[in-house]
Amino acid sequence: MTKTPDSAVRSYIDQHEAEFLEDLSAWLRIPSVSADPGRAGEVRRSAEWLVAKLRETGFPVAEVWESDGLPAVFAEWPSGDASAPTVLVYGHHDVQPAAKEDGWATEPFEPTRIGRQLFARGAADDKGQVFFHTLGVRAHLAATGRTAPAVNLKLLIEGEEESGSPNFGALIRREAARLAADVVIISDTGMWAEDTPTVCTGMRGLADCEIDFYGPANDIHSGSFGGAVPNPADVAASLVAALHDADRRVAIPGFYDGIVELTEQERELFAELPFDEQQWLKVAKSGGTLGEAGYSTLERVWARPTAEVNGIWGGYTGPGQKTIVPAEAHVKLSFRLVAGQEVENVRKLVRDWVATRIPEGIRYDIAFPGATRPCLTPLDHPALQSTVRAMGRAFGQKILFTREGGSGPAADLQDVLGAPVLFLGISVPSDGWHSVNEKVELDLLRKGVETSAYLWGDLAENWQ
Repeated sequence: MTKTPDSAVRSYIDQHEAEFLEDLSAWLRIPSVSADPGRAGEVRRSAEWLVAKLRETGFPVAEVWESDGLPAVFAEWPSGDASAPTVLVYGHHDVQPAAKEDGWATEPFEPTRIGRQLFARGAADDKGQVFFHTLGVRAHLAATGRTAPAVNLKLLIEGEEESGSPNFGALIRREAARLAADVVIISDTGMWAEDTPTVCTGMRGLADCEIDFYGPANDIHSGSFGGAVPNPADVAASLVAALHDADRRVAIPGFYDGIVELTEQERELFAELPFDEQQWLKVAKSGGTLGEAGYSTLERVWARPTAEVNGIWGGYTGPGQKTIVPAEAHVKLSFRLVAGQEVENVRKLVRDWVATRIPEGIRYDIAFPGATRPCLTPLDHPALQSTVRAMGRAFGQKILFTREGGSGPAADLQDVLGAPVLFLGISVPSDGWHSVNEKVELDLLRKGVETSAYLWGDLAENWQ
């Protein structure tokens, strides 16, 4: 297979960058806010706009896919090569709410270019990062002389990611046969910094938990009954206090069983990143770090499972005193999970642990309203290595590695399709996702186009 010439790719991008940015700006003008029922029509218009543009790009198949909520977009461009791998690119076309009165310096749905920055809601999250693949595949074709990509290329662009993807799992299960792929690439992520390009290798999972504790039928006098009946608020506080041991490890028996431990190579790669802990603490607005003993801050937030208290309340919280034994108390917990942990097993471990800590006279309800599985791609996976090489060509420097401490729809794709998940994003922390004055760095957007152009040939050539 002929390697995609770098100079030809860059020349093609030079010739078509203005047109590309004009098209992207047109898409950004569509206020596809999935959280606002009044803008459901705009989300649909966004999907229809993208379908038309993908057909114009050359995709022989581009469709609006209906869900039980807002529409997604599917596109497919077969390679024509019998041995070509199949790649599915995931992103989303819905955006967060935005209004000028929120504090924007420009109109959020009127893209504004200032130097080499483009300001608009969705510029980075996620329309810009979806759209760079359209120019990337065209540059790939022009530079190689091909009439179809070197891989079987599919796109799935969701319409409800910013609303928690409530219908995404059902959609991909319904369409699993058409979405079948050897590898999934998620372009809804970012890099460490403008001068430190990185590839993300995994995301933690999430299991939410809510516990309601009930004692007396109503608040009762603490002088008459306190010290002689169980207090729901005390039980809640005791449970929370027992979540961690002295080394800040989660104290639930079995919680760490089977997890994929960090390798020494991964720890060394994390340590290469120019991490300024004091600056990180300023962003966190925290006075110090606290976490599992024996791990760095980055290792704790990217690669270790956690238990967090998201809320605890009960009894009287008004001014002055009200000397009572309260009737009820409540706790909200969340567990970040890593590769090797199964959601249902963690739920069982939590249920069993809570049951051992409830005294007689306290009733409780425990619920797990949501969950996302973790995902992790090994460093030696051929598709990950192709992604790293393609980014390295585009950026002209060594590519480092990160993980994401948060959670997303990646695990759903991994579970349903049985394919490894990779992350290809060019956004940087200053882009202001979900905030005012969201923007994308145009030089980085161009690097995303380049990476996409190089990636398909590299994947086809090195797929095993």
